[in-house]
Amino acid sequence: MSCLMVERCGKILFENRDQNAKCVCMLGDVRLRGQTGVPAERRGSYPFIDFRLLNNTTHSGEIGTKKKVKRLLSFQRYFHASRLLRGIIPQAPLHLLDEDYLGQARHMLSKVGMWDFDIFLFDRLTNGNSLVTLLCHLFNTHGLIHHFKLDMVTLHRFLVMVQEDYHSQNPYHNAVHAADVTQAMHCYLKEPKLASFLTPLDIMLGLLAAAAHDVDHPGVNQPFLIKTNHHLASLYQNISVLENHHWRSTIGMLRESRLLAHLPKEMTQDIEQQLGSLILATDINRQNEFLTRLKAHLHNKDLRLEDAHDRHFMLQIALKCADICNPCRIWEMSKQWSERVCEEFYRQGDLEQKFELEISPLCNQQKDSIPSIQIGFMTYIVEPLFREWARFTGNSPLSENMLSHLAHNKAQWKSLLHKQPRSSGGGPEHAGPGTEKEAQTEPDAGAP
Repeated sequence: MSCLMVERCGKILFENRDQNAKCVCMLGDVRLRGQTGVPAERRGSYPFIDFRLLNNTTHSGEIGTKKKVKRLLSFQRYFHASRLLRGIIPQAPLHLLDEDYLGQARHMLSKVGMWDFDIFLFDRLTNGNSLVTLLCHLFNTHGLIHHFKLDMVTLHRFLVMVQEDYHSQNPYHNAVHAADVTQAMHCYLKEPKLASFLTPLDIMLGLLAAAAHDVDHPGVNQPFLIKTNHHLASLYQNISVLENHHWRSTIGMLRESRLLAHLPKEMTQDIEQQLGSLILATDINRQNEFLTRLKAHLHNKDLRLEDAHDRHFMLQIALKCADICNPCRIWEMSKQWSERVCEEFYRQGDLEQKFELEISPLCNQQKDSIPSIQIGFMTYIVEPLFREWARFTGNSPLSENMLSHLAHNKAQWKSLLHKQPRSSGGGPEHAGPGTEKEAQTEPDAGAP
């Protein structure tokens, strides 16, 4: 088989049109621009990191800037994408599960609004299809399929795209995390102080943003992408790099699947922009910006949820809460999430050490213990946000339940911290200020 590579990014011409491609070369950054004018990254152009290139150029100070990086996609990934483009839905392997498993999954879905919902068990029962199964159920439960006249086959195709573009090798930022955030968002959308004002569009935006808020996450953070001169850092000028990528990737999948193609152009433009505003709000570096605004609204008692602008702001706050709600879950699940996110931090630290880069805060396994990281995270990030969320909800039963779990989990980590040798990691004083400083010093990114 032979193919002619054309210089324009992502363009491939085959001598024989009927031949099947066995590999696809992607040159540099590949982006699409649709009719609405919002840039959308091509599906599959996830932030690949060529560590061989890092190893060869670390000392030059110009990591990856003098080479045109070619990335081979596996034949399996190309074939999967091709099936989607041809409109063929990959068959979810649910038929391999026995009726007992399927029955348990259905039973769990009947309790999807409960805060003790076990997303790890649900993912096992659905054979790794928790995000697709959950979203299909929630779209149906909220009447979104009927209201927006969505095609069920097309919806399923889009959700498979989203689920497949999460990296299963990431300990934390994977499709199970996305499903967990989506389930939490569903719980928050049911809060009485918010639910009575929400429109079907608000609900769909909230669920879509939750499902796709970390799509294509590479398992490393923004500072890592910046100091390794990753092309996405340059593309987004070092501002909300990952969040911009998640948003643009989501737009690309929406357009590729044509899920909303039947809606008026003005409406799809608005949906794409609002999705961006929601996803960009999850940037932890904007924590103080949103927290200050929320406190001001609650102090002045000037939130008017009849107004679309105020409703959208509270959707942003709800998504921020859902994204970092792990410390508010029951201990068994919260502990597992904490171990997963720290494992991802440590992997990044190991890479930085291997390639003689400065180890990022909280990523040094020898100095940053899991208890110290979690105590700092709860103290400086989670508690301030969820206290204000509880004020907004009027201390609803769910808010009180979450704050109770948060206090219990923090006490558990403190107990574990005191049992550790002092050399194994810093105390809460070590982790907390670093986390707070990191959230304050990064430049803010304005939502579109």
